[in-house]
Amino acid sequence: MLHIELPYGKGKMPLNVPDDRLQAVIVPNHAEDHSADQSAIVREALESPIGTPRLCELTQGKKTVLIITSDHTRPVPSRITMPLLLEEIRRGNPDAQITLLIATGMHRPTTEEELRARYGDEIVNNEKIVVHEAIKDEDMAFFGTLPSGGELWLNHLVKESDLVIAEGFIEPHFFAGFSGGRKAILPGVASRKTVLYNHNAQFLQSPHARQGSLDQNPIHKDMLYAAEQAKLAFILNVLIDADKRVIAAVAGHHEKAHRSGCALCEKMTRVPKVVSDIAITSNGGYPLDQNVYQAVKGMTAAESCVREGGAVIICAALGDGHGGEAFYRWFADRPDAAAVTRDIESVPPENTHMDQWEAQILARVQGKANCWFVTGEENRQLVETMHMRWAPDADTALDEATKLLGENATVTVIPDGVGVIV
Repeated sequence: MLHIELPYGKGKMPLNVPDDRLQAVIVPNHAEDHSADQSAIVREALESPIGTPRLCELTQGKKTVLIITSDHTRPVPSRITMPLLLEEIRRGNPDAQITLLIATGMHRPTTEEELRARYGDEIVNNEKIVVHEAIKDEDMAFFGTLPSGGELWLNHLVKESDLVIAEGFIEPHFFAGFSGGRKAILPGVASRKTVLYNHNAQFLQSPHARQGSLDQNPIHKDMLYAAEQAKLAFILNVLIDADKRVIAAVAGHHEKAHRSGCALCEKMTRVPKVVSDIAITSNGGYPLDQNVYQAVKGMTAAESCVREGGAVIICAALGDGHGGEAFYRWFADRPDAAAVTRDIESVPPENTHMDQWEAQILARVQGKANCWFVTGEENRQLVETMHMRWAPDADTALDEATKLLGENATVTVIPDGVGVIV
């Protein structure tokens, strides 16, 4: 019996798999080095930007500087990165008027408690922070038409700032290819109307809208255009390990630096798939496993490693429940995943509904395999209403899947489903 611990909330979920049934444990290719100086990694990237002058040079002569930064759902180590960004800006322009714009995309607004947890009291108390709210049309400015035909509306602070920069992190993304870079703009600080169009059903059906895919990805193409229209002048993106520690960083031109970071991420995370009857994964623990909506990302890694009719098991704490009422209703109001898929695929791009993209992918996974959620009992009804099975722990889920698929059912384990490109 092999004992494996999967990220779960702020702790671990134990799993025990019989040796003769385990086919693979799929993990990233990078080694974890806890002796590395995370600040030094970030500082080196800022001092050697790709495709642009140093940020301290870019800030000279600029009155207003906008830093677009990730929200509470992203494990960006902003306690490390943000002080260094602020230091670099003020090295070149001590009098710059700096605003931090929280890129919530279509998520709920970030709370003050979450801001303090992310940045620390000093930054929250002393810096100007604005939380983007995509539903507030009055906060948006028009930036033109996307290559796909949708309208590009972004937070008005983007247009009113002399210099726009962004921080974030790069990981495989289940339909944008990779996170980071241009995603700070779209969906980060875009209007509801723009995000909905970009996340339409036709784009999600594209074979190029997958983890690790940028070229010919229609979602990425629109996002890149948005970053250019926003005049995103500089990015700082980090790569992190399973313990959320910085292991690499890139800075500079929003596309050139991002591409460099994506190439590094791909080298670290692309792994061959091993298909089994049962695929078990997590969403990387807190903060990424706070709700079902986010956990869909980890499920797509398991989707790649499960046979048709098999079982996908994901461990996620779900402290925030389903993650979106509209997302939840796609399942609660329909008898099964097939009905969800049918209804979503009939929606034209201009009429895209809230959270249909996440529902579309979850329904796709459900259409391939039986799905279990390992989470607290308080989430049991939620999980079952969304047409999945509930289990209190990973071993119980494995036992139930084994009873369904046979005592010799093979198993692939992906401890961190969002940390690999399968």
